[in-house]
Amino acid sequence: MASYQDLIDIYEELDRRKRRKRFFEYYPDSGPLRRDLYKKHIAFFRAGLYFRERAAIAANRIGKTEGMGGYEVVVHATGLYPDWWPGRRFDHPIDAWAAGTTGETTRDIIQTKLVGPPEKESEWGTALIPGHLIQNYVRKARPANSLEAVIVRHVSGGSSIINFKSYEQGRKKFEGTAKHVVWFDEEPPMDIYTEGLMRTMTVDGIVLCTFTPLEGLSEVVLMFMPGGKLPGVNDMIRHVTFADWDDVPHLTEKSKRELYAALPPHQREARSKGVPSLGSGAIYPVAEEIVSVKDFVIPRHWPRAYAMDVGWNWTAALWGALDRESGVGYLYSCYKQGKAEPAIHASAIRSRGKWIPGCVDPAANGRSQRDGERLINIYQDEDLDLVNADNAVEAGLYDVWTALSSGTLKVFKSMSPWFDEYRIYRRDKNGKIVKSNDHLMDCTRYLKRTGFSRAIVMPISNNVIMNVNPRVSGRPSAMCA
Repeated sequence: MASYQDLIDIYEELDRRKRRKRFFEYYPDSGPLRRDLYKKHIAFFRAGLYFRERAAIAANRIGKTEGMGGYEVVVHATGLYPDWWPGRRFDHPIDAWAAGTTGETTRDIIQTKLVGPPEKESEWGTALIPGHLIQNYVRKARPANSLEAVIVRHVSGGSSIINFKSYEQGRKKFEGTAKHVVWFDEEPPMDIYTEGLMRTMTVDGIVLCTFTPLEGLSEVVLMFMPGGKLPGVNDMIRHVTFADWDDVPHLTEKSKRELYAALPPHQREARSKGVPSLGSGAIYPVAEEIVSVKDFVIPRHWPRAYAMDVGWNWTAALWGALDRESGVGYLYSCYKQGKAEPAIHASAIRSRGKWIPGCVDPAANGRSQRDGERLINIYQDEDLDLVNADNAVEAGLYDVWTALSSGTLKVFKSMSPWFDEYRIYRRDKNGKIVKSNDHLMDCTRYLKRTGFSRAIVMPISNNVIMNVNPRVSGRPSAMCA
């Protein structure tokens, strides 16, 4: 007759064997956690049929690491595609990378999700990878209890290998052989993402990203969301899946309320909805719906002016009009064109109204003061009425922020390039302005500090009024009315 301890040992062994097959319990046909309640997860898998690069930019606690990235890596590594699987399939063993932020987080999150708790080797094989399919482990000295790789039996009879890597190793550690699957859990630096992508090119591999966008509209996020927006279906070259707390059945309303209350206010949108936000780094933390107004005909008696930011890569101009009665300024037209001669830019600016006076950055986008003066002379020779703008940066930012917050500066909704820059205009972790894609933002400062003081009413002799935003020939994606 079995002793009490024998029964406990038998129970624990049965439980261990069951946990070694956890993989087969995911996405059941029925029950409270049935597959059709995880629509975003299934959409992420399905997109693998059509896109080499995919990202699940999602809220915390929705299963993006385990149920999306980790599950798909294991499906490919084992070849155990369930009957319902809608996505990409490999008919052979794979060579994969699973990468996290640091060696510690890779061990504590990715390795734990795929293999089991690192500090308890007897439990290895009780996580996503079915224990009976793990053929071997490749260990590394640091951090403690961490793995270099896990070797997994594939249904074809061969072996797949999943290597564990971390971003702190640097880009060069991501050079090397071709990879069928590269999984970035948490957002990678751009150079490491690009290097990982390169590893997939020669074998028609795939790149998966699963992260909560706590860095806001970073370089990687902007690859999937150009200009901070989700591209249309026909414009998509990479696929992004958004998922929030309401997209999963395993979070109760009570737990969602408690989690939300515990989050820092500036992280609530990102952590609960997966919405990239600038948080405390935003230079103008004013909602677009407060700033924007529907386009309307600019009255003839409103004075107008424009501001320029000049450079070879990009030259930009921004037009504004003042409602003297209300004291509200309206940004109603803009121009942004790259790599063209001053005569081209000047022609586009004159088409908005040759009579409108302007101002320009005296430093000319990073040039010396003297070179800036030469550029101003070039544009003045092109018959533009220009003066040097006041380029007091912090004072200008404060003036614009005050005007946007108080409602004394509004922007026409048609000004898409302006809003594209507005969404990503931010400071880095050291408090410095990120000088990238900010030309119209600079123009906004110049217009507020200098341009509006030069604004004039359309002369009586001008019998054509530029009421609406005229299109100017050039690259459509780089222009705005």
